[in-house]
Amino acid sequence: MHKLDSYFVYMLTNSSRRSLYTGVTNNLYKRHDQHVDADESTFVGRYRVTRLVHFEPFRYIGNAIAREKEIKGWSRRKKEALIRSANPEWKDLSEDWGKQFSPEKQAQDPSRHKKGALDDKG
Repeated sequence: MHKLDSYFVYMLTNSSRRSLYTGVTNNLYKRHDQHVDADESTFVGRYRVTRLVHFEPFRYIGNAIAREKEIKGWSRRKKEALIRSANPEWKDLSEDWGKQFSPEKQAQDPSRHKKGALDDKG
């Protein structure tokens, strides 16, 4: 069986959304950590561009690089429209990485139940 390679084009911003960074990687988790740890000699470190707001998976690196170049050639307005199309609130998509999923806690959390919704427990 062959390992399925995967590549990602991704976009980062900072807390004020003033700066946008577009990149390509084969390991989104590792690359994000590198951006978080970047020093101020880099664009990402200088502007604290660490909020992952968009990514697209690709099977082939050539396609990922072509998409990265395409996006980098776009206007700011068009890049923002792309982000809003899948992430209207510009949430940090990496925010929950590494957190343990606990279905029992979520099931018991009353804030997760809509008024009038039925509970499986009867």
